[in-house]
Order: sequence, then C-alpha cells, then structure tokens
Amino acid sequence: MPRTELEIADIFRTHGPAWRLANAGHVSLSQLKVMSSIEACRTEALGGHVAGCATCGHHHIAYNSCKNRHCPKCQGPAARDWMEARAEDLLPVEYFHVVFTLPAEIAQIAYWNKKAIYGLLFKASAKTVMNIAADRKRMGVRVGMTSVLHTWGSALTHHPHIHMIVPGGGLSPDGTKWVASKPGFFLHVRVLSRLFRRLFLDGLVALHQAGDLAFYGDLERLAQTDAFTTWLTPFRKSEWVVYSKPPFGGPEAVLAYLSRYTHRVAISNHRLVSADADTVAFRWKDYRVKNGDRQKIMRLATPEFIRRFLIHVLPDGFHRIRHYGLLASSARKANLTKIRKLLCVQPPDQADVQVAEPDVTPLRLREPCPCCGGPMRIIEIFRRGQKPTSRAPPREQAA
Repeated sequence: MPRTELEIADIFRTHGPAWRLANAGHVSLSQLKVMSSIEACRTEALGGHVAGCATCGHHHIAYNSCKNRHCPKCQGPAARDWMEARAEDLLPVEYFHVVFTLPAEIAQIAYWNKKAIYGLLFKASAKTVMNIAADRKRMGVRVGMTSVLHTWGSALTHHPHIHMIVPGGGLSPDGTKWVASKPGFFLHVRVLSRLFRRLFLDGLVALHQAGDLAFYGDLERLAQTDAFTTWLTPFRKSEWVVYSKPPFGGPEAVLAYLSRYTHRVAISNHRLVSADADTVAFRWKDYRVKNGDRQKIMRLATPEFIRRFLIHVLPDGFHRIRHYGLLASSARKANLTKIRKLLCVQPPDQADVQVAEPDVTPLRLREPCPCCGGPMRIIEIFRRGQKPTSRAPPREQAA
C-alpha cells in the first residue's frame, strides 16, 4: 500500500530548494549530499525493480534505497544486518550501559570541529573505562566495549555523547581467567567522570596546540593559547556527566537495545506530526519533567528544523560505531574464543538469537507476496531515472 505518513524526505523535497538557496555558501558538501540522497530515496530517481508473485500473479514496483546512514528510511535493514553479525559476539555475562556526555560549552566547539572532537570523545571515554577497569584497586582486568556516538538531544539540539555497552568483567592481566564484576555493579561513575574529564581536556589542549581546532563568532578569541587556557580552567573543576544504567536483563536485551541505538538518526519519520512552509511539528521527550508525561510537541520554523537536522551529519568516512579493548576488531574473535573457553560455554547459535525489530520498519528485497504469501520473483529491473514498463502500483519496499 502507498505510504500516507509524513517523512523527512517530504520536507526536503518541498522546502529544501528554498532553504539551500537562502543558505548558499553556508552548507557543506556532505550536508547537501545527505539532502539529495534522502530526497531521492525510494523514488524513480534511483531506479528499482518490479517483483511478481509466482503463485497468484500479484506484482508491484520496489524503488531502490539511497542507503545513506543519515536517512531515516534506510536504517532498519542496516541495523538488522549489523545486529545479526554481532549476535555471535555475545557472552553469557552481565552487560552494562555507560554514557559519557560533554559540557554544553565544549559541545559548541565540537559543532565546528566534528571530526577532531568526536574522535577525542571516543578515545577519551574508551581509555577511561579501560584504565579504571585495569586498576588493581578496582577490577584489575582487561575489558572490551562497543561505543556508539549520538550527537543530538530529543529536540534536535547539538548534544554529543557516547553510549557504551560493556560486558561485566574482563580477562586477568595474564589472560588465564575471566574476572566478573560485582553483580549489578560495574565501576564508580564519579571515578569514571573525573578521569574522563582529565583525559578529554588533555586531549583538547593537544588538539589546540597542534592547530587542529577552529573557532568562530564569540569564541574566535580562543584561537589564542592564553585565552584558551583561561577558558578551560573552570571545566577542570566542574562535574562532568557520566552515568551508568542498571545492567541489562541478559545478552538478548543487549541486542534489543543495540538494534534501537546503533543506526538511529537524529529524528525518525514517525515522530513527525505536521509540516508546511512555516512550521514543522514533531514529538519530543522533555527529560526535565521528573513526574508526569514527558512526551510533548515541539514546533520549529521549517528552515530551523532543516538546519537542526543537518547539524548532525557526520564527516565523510567517520565511524560512529567503534569497538575497543577485548572487542577491538583486530583481536575480537580470538579474545571471545578464549573467554568462552574460560567460561566453559559454546558460541550462541545464531538461529536461536532473536534480533529485536528496529524503530524503523525493516525492508526486505525478498519479501513474500502481500496477497497470498507466495514467493516473489524479480521480473524487471529499471535503472536510475527510468520508468518500469510493467504496470504495477508502487510500494514502499526497497531494493
């Protein structure tokens, strides 16, 4: 059935041309590419195929996806594929969720220096956990983690933070045994916060000394070493927000969580309420509300909504999902094999692992017939800009 709900693509197609014209010279090539990809996603512009049912004769058109990582419609299949690949990495231990957040003032610098600051955020947070876990006064072990970068708050504001998933324990320094963390407890968040603060600020100073940071507007003065040093002083004493959530209910719960978080974009289509030339309305969650309904409707001027969406476009080639320590890609398989031997367990059978449905409706190329459930066959392929010769109603399915 043809879709009826509002999409980011509709907003870009209708109001994007005027926005690009009004902001000419102030929009990066990466942002323009994201807009174009989302606008063309699952349209004739990208081509597609016609699928026919071998049983009842039903057939429909499926347009190709743009597969851009910022496109709300393309993340369901990407999340599913990624999670199926990660299912074999699960261990039968507690998993913890730790979040590292930057102060708002430093996040403003990240807005102008995304690659440098986001990369430092990854490195500082991972090093924090690995160093404290290795401390003999704490756990004295080598740990591993999966880190996911999010750059947004619920209202599409710029709010860079790391979501980290960590197995509750690690290998002893000599690698001869698995040392589990205390039940329901990983590491003290205050200790994590203070080391993270120091490591990040030291890294920030190093970036400044190397000339890798740019400053604009009211903060242009920070390009000077003395001014930057003075500006940083209060942040060395303030409390940085690092928190650890209760452990997951098991490895399956970890998969369910990651399938929602790993391929999330700044705002999904289902949160949109309405849009016109003046205003875009969308649902958001107000975390300042302690008791009561946090769900609210926010209305932004349409140009401002487009701007907020595009500030979360990542630099080309920048990885927003990274693995560290025992789970680093280079040694992950060997480390997991060793840990399972120490725990006397077998690798999970992927056929038994249930990957949770992502927030975005997954799309499958080889879906069964919507009329009778029979197998579908590709009966025609058409290229970019072409129209299919077979007559069939278009569907919101993608190749």
